[in-house]
Amino acid sequence: MPSAIEDYALIGDCETAALVAKDGSIDWLCLPRFDSPACFAALLDTPESGRWQLAPAGKSRVSRRYLPCTLILETTFHANGGVVTVTDFMPRRARHPKIVRIVTGKRGTVRMHMDLVMRFDFGLTVPWVTQRRDGTLVAVSGPNRLVLATSVPLRGEGLHTIAEFDVHSGQTLSFELTYGDSIESLPAKGNPKLALKATEAWWREWISRCTYKGPFSADLERSLIVLKALIYEPTGGIVAAPTTSLPEQRGASLNWDYRYCWLRDATFTILGLIHAGFRNEAGAFRKWLMRSVAGSPEQIQVLYGPRGERLLREWEVPWLKGYCNASPVRVGNAASGQLQLDLYGEVADVLYQARSAAKRDGEDFDMECALLEHLSKIWREPDHGIWEVRGQRRHYTHSKVMTWVAFDRTIRSVERFKLKAPSLNQWRQIRERIHREICTHGFDTRLGSFVQFYGSKEVDASLLLLPLVGFLPPTDPRIAGTIKRIEKSLVRKWLVMRYRLNKPGGNSTNREGAFLPCSFWLADYYELIGRQDVARRILKRLLAIQNDVGLLSEEYDPQGGRMLGNFPQALSHVALVNTIINLHIQDGPARQRSGARRGAPELANRQSNPQQSG
Repeated sequence: MPSAIEDYALIGDCETAALVAKDGSIDWLCLPRFDSPACFAALLDTPESGRWQLAPAGKSRVSRRYLPCTLILETTFHANGGVVTVTDFMPRRARHPKIVRIVTGKRGTVRMHMDLVMRFDFGLTVPWVTQRRDGTLVAVSGPNRLVLATSVPLRGEGLHTIAEFDVHSGQTLSFELTYGDSIESLPAKGNPKLALKATEAWWREWISRCTYKGPFSADLERSLIVLKALIYEPTGGIVAAPTTSLPEQRGASLNWDYRYCWLRDATFTILGLIHAGFRNEAGAFRKWLMRSVAGSPEQIQVLYGPRGERLLREWEVPWLKGYCNASPVRVGNAASGQLQLDLYGEVADVLYQARSAAKRDGEDFDMECALLEHLSKIWREPDHGIWEVRGQRRHYTHSKVMTWVAFDRTIRSVERFKLKAPSLNQWRQIRERIHREICTHGFDTRLGSFVQFYGSKEVDASLLLLPLVGFLPPTDPRIAGTIKRIEKSLVRKWLVMRYRLNKPGGNSTNREGAFLPCSFWLADYYELIGRQDVARRILKRLLAIQNDVGLLSEEYDPQGGRMLGNFPQALSHVALVNTIINLHIQDGPARQRSGARRGAPELANRQSNPQQSG
């Protein structure tokens, strides 16, 4: 049985990542990339599907932390009067990815046990394992090879590699597991102590660039480090999470592969990185986005691989039981082929925000115009929506709002940066037409609220984005009515559910957890209307549900107090960064995106009178 989701910590090298449980077991690792097959897959099955445990042989009391300003995990075990620490990290990659584990005796003598179960292909393939004269262990299967270097004696037992050893006070022992291509020569042994020193220095230098120094800075910096770990460094793409198939609902089938890069997170990510001082990462992500969408406009996808790959065929892994028997386990993501109109708004918005930050004018504008020309032909179509519903397409209100954003931001780019547009007057007409249609068909006058989709009587949390993207001012009575309705229907203990029904239009009550990014969006709304007291209350509630090392999942069960969904979730950490900055600087990401500057009148191009556009 795997550990609770909140009991895992993250280590990584900015190209892949591993999850380490409190019991010293590394239960998830994909090599050589985030989206590669896993060689440790116990997270989704049993230890027989691959794991690497290193812990005291008997019972122990555990505490852990990240070394300050790093992604280096230090787990301290108190066992039988002795104390030992295990330091886990992934060094910056020169050529081969590797995990280093350093065991240090702190007090007394502790008997340690190591259980290494190497399985390639998501737990399916048992490698051929040999031990060289120098004690190095080599495991090979097809193109894959793992090499374990340590001075600790090893033995094979039932297709596991086992070690039992004593650690005395002041003693240090190390383990280095390196992945590579089986046709290459064996990698040279590294120096774990030097690797630890270099890795610590690199992380500290990187986070020292953070320009935010206000309240909650430790929480903000931890989230930024998590985001950096989820950036695929060769390209700048940011994976949504390093895991697949951690369930959004316990024991159920809402299990998706999140080891890819979603376009809809782009503007939140760009603004958060820019406001925190990480313009290089923001610029690299923008470039990844534009390379990924390059091509025929009608072929734009919801998500892409870390290098911009488009072929993300979804398939089920029958030999894995799933996290706590939540099946199926899925690899790939069929949502990549859905029609989701909000993507066009995200691309236009991220380009506008990037131009504004860099004071740069026409970069990528030809491609943006091509996307908008295509959108002008399809914006009236129903789509699958932000929540990627696998069923009937609908006219989702949020999707239509983001088509308005696409035209609005491109028009604003033309006006601000004096760009030449092929159809500017037509775009202005479409922008106004979309706005009128949404206010007519997406707003229910009896409810006094915008609704999930045209004709619906339900709200969903995506409507929180209407004021955040500047569709209407946050003080507009229609927005206030929508927020009131969301709070009545979807909020539990200051945490926001995505929607009230499992399936839009269905009749079953929703049993999934609160969607954490939406909860941050609610705090951002309150900051926009000047209710910083409420926004801080929500923020503190969200910070309180971080795990012991400051990580957040996709969802949270308010009743059971457990994390749900893929972990750690990039969008949750992006939202945390943005909300903290929104609360503590003059014009943060939410005000920049919405146009609702502090102390400034509402922008003239936002229809704030219900009679004008309803």
